Amino acid sequence: MSIEEAVLEKLRILPPEKQREVLDFVEVLSTQYPQVHPRHSLKGLWANLNSDVSEDDIADIRREMWANFPRGDI
Repeated sequence: MSIEEAVLEKLRILPPEKQREVLDFVEVLSTQYPQVHPRHSLKGLWANLNSDVSEDDIADIRREMWANFPRGDI
């Protein structure tokens, strides 16, 4: 039995005024913990752009970007 199921089972046997107290308590607790929204995949953002970028393309662009990087300090 999950925690949620156990809480619901206990909640159902309480009188309505005590159920209201539980609800008030849960509302207070929920304000102390911000809701965490699941992250969405970025892959879907580019799905309709019809771009096909390969690993070789990315490697070429990296080589081009870093071509003039001074390597004397390394």
